[in-house]
Amino acid sequence: MVVTGSGADALTLAREHQPALVVLDIRLPQMNGLDVARALRRTSRIPIIMVTARVEESDRLRGLDEGADDYVTKPFSPRELVARVKAVLRRAAPGPQAGVIRIADLVIDVDRMAVTRGRDAVDLTATEFQLLSAMARQPGRVFTRAQLLDAVQGEAGEAFDRAIDAHVKNIRRKLERDPHAPHYLETVYGIGYRLVEE
Repeated sequence: MVVTGSGADALTLAREHQPALVVLDIRLPQMNGLDVARALRRTSRIPIIMVTARVEESDRLRGLDEGADDYVTKPFSPRELVARVKAVLRRAAPGPQAGVIRIADLVIDVDRMAVTRGRDAVDLTATEFQLLSAMARQPGRVFTRAQLLDAVQGEAGEAFDRAIDAHVKNIRRKLERDPHAPHYLETVYGIGYRLVEE
């Protein structure tokens, strides 16, 4: 375990030590946690848990938009943080249903946690990958937000539906040619989302 109180140092240490997961406070000197998460996401899919005293939903959604896989608000118990760390690491590891899923020009390699669209690599966070692969295993099926939360949260504890919306928005931004007119990941209004079959 490596610890620092500086955002700039956190970036340097993450590059040097390649940790399995980063727990990142939003309030850091030099660079805040959101800036660090954004910088990490440019070059890495390392799982990130944001920690902050900000409790507004908009603040949590902003953290998820910057690439965080989960979000813990202060005060929290050490047991809660450990549970969330375990859940995020579990999501980041290849599951028992490993293999390659092909849908249209999408190739989802569960073993390598890699997604390609045609010849283009699609760089997803661990949580975004788990959401996409959960839907890809049953293309055409409509998933409610609660079902998608179950697919990615496991025992992570209390979550919120808007987190799914934030992750879907990020997946579309990375996956779709036009995120405002999605071809792959459709919204089923009043219910949830589905990955198209063709």
